[in-house]
Amino acid sequence: MLRFMIAIVLVLAATAATYAQDIKVVGEDIRVPYGDGVQIFVRNKRPEGVQTFKSDRIAIMMHGATYPGSSTFDLPVAGKSWMDYMAERGFDVYALDLPGYGRSTRPAAMDLPPDQNPPLMRGTEAVKAIDAVVDYVLKRRGVEKVNLVGHSWGATLCATYTTQNQAKVARLVLYAPVWLRTTAMPHQVQAKLGAYRVVTREQTLARWLSGIPEDKKASLIPAGWFDTWASATFATDPKGEGKSLRAPNGVVQDSLEYFGATPPRAYWEPTKITSPVLLVLAEWDRDAPPYMAQTLYPLLTNAAWKRHVVLSAGTHFIVMEINRILLFRTVQQFLEEAPPAASATQ
Repeated sequence: MLRFMIAIVLVLAATAATYAQDIKVVGEDIRVPYGDGVQIFVRNKRPEGVQTFKSDRIAIMMHGATYPGSSTFDLPVAGKSWMDYMAERGFDVYALDLPGYGRSTRPAAMDLPPDQNPPLMRGTEAVKAIDAVVDYVLKRRGVEKVNLVGHSWGATLCATYTTQNQAKVARLVLYAPVWLRTTAMPHQVQAKLGAYRVVTREQTLARWLSGIPEDKKASLIPAGWFDTWASATFATDPKGEGKSLRAPNGVVQDSLEYFGATPPRAYWEPTKITSPVLLVLAEWDRDAPPYMAQTLYPLLTNAAWKRHVVLSAGTHFIVMEINRILLFRTVQQFLEEAPPAASATQ
C-alpha cells in the first residue's frame, strides 16, 4: 500500500512538472494611475490565452526598501524568473514598483539634492500605492481578493495593508519579514536623512556578501547572476548610468522610528491579521535575522492558519541565489494547498 501511494505521488509530481513546462507564459507592462500625474509601473506574468482567474490564483508581489520589484521578482536567471515559475503553474502574477522606485514615476524632489527635502515614500504613502494596485487588479479580474507576497520592507507594507483591508487579502506571504530589532543595525544610517539615498553596485554586492559564510561565497551566487540582476536593476535609474541607484528614504525613517527604535515599536498589529500567513526566510539573513520571524509568529493569534519556514543556505536575497527554488516551492505550496480543515478530510 505504501509503495502504491508513493507511486501515485511521484506520478502526480511528474504530471505537475510537465504541465508547468507546457504552459507558455506571457508578460505585460502596466501603468496604474496614482495621484496627480503619478503612474505606478506594474509587471504582469500569466499563462498565455488565459484572461479569467479566481482569487486564489492571483498574486501581487511587493519589493523591499531599495530595489524595484520588476527586476527582482522577474529576473530570468537559469531560464526563468519567480514570476515565470508562478505563471507556469496557472497564476496571474503582478510585481509593482512603488513611486520613486524602478520604472514608476519619481517625485520631483528626487531630482534635487537629497538634503533639500525630508524622506520620501513613508510607509503610510506606500500602503496607499499598494491599495491602488490591488484595486486595479480586483477590477481587472472581477474578483474580491488577491494573494500578497512581500519581501523585507515589502512584507511590512503587505502586512500593514492587510490589517487595514483584510477583506481584499486571501493569503499573505511575508518573505524575510522585519520585526522588532534587538541586535545592531547591519548597516550604518546617516544621522540626518534626506529625501533619498544613492546606492552603488559595489555597495550592493558588499552588503549581499556580508550575510554569507566565507566558505560559501564562491558557490552561493552562481557566476553572472549578480551582474544580470544589477544591470537590470540599475538601468531603471537613468541618472545612475548603470552604476548607481536612487532610493527613497521613507523606509529608513520608518525603521528608525519603529523596529529600530529604543525600545523597538511594532509598525503593524499582528492580531489584526485573519488570513492565512506564511513567514519564510533564509538562515543567513542579516537584515531580517531568524529571531524576528520567531518572535512574530506566535503574535499572529487570529490568522486562519500559519506557517514559519527557515530555508537552508541562503541570505536576505535568496530569491537570486543558488537555492532560490526552495523559496519558490515553499511559497507555491502555501498558496496552492487546501486549508488544513479541508485537507484533513481528503
